[in-house]
Amino acid sequence: MVERRSPKPDVEGSSPSGRELTNKRKKLMSQDKKVQQNNYKDSIIAYFKGVKAEWSKVSWPTRRQVVVEAVIVLAVVIFFTLVVYFMDIIFKALLGLIK
Repeated sequence: MVERRSPKPDVEGSSPSGRELTNKRKKLMSQDKKVQQNNYKDSIIAYFKGVKAEWSKVSWPTRRQVVVEAVIVLAVVIFFTLVVYFMDIIFKALLGLIK
């Protein structure tokens, strides 16, 4: 007697049956999902531990440094704004002379 097996694994046939294989696959897939979920959680935890470690390495500026540098930035912005404004007035006047 010749044993015949179906090429489709979910079709019942000779041993091992398709249902047994399907149940084994389902169990393996559920175990894989649990492992993936644990790996995902572990990787998130590791990421935030790394973030915490890097934040502790940051050298924060003093309050005085922040204020002084902010004032410098504002002064430079105001200066260049005025330069562009006056250049605009000058070019308008020069172009107004041309007829």
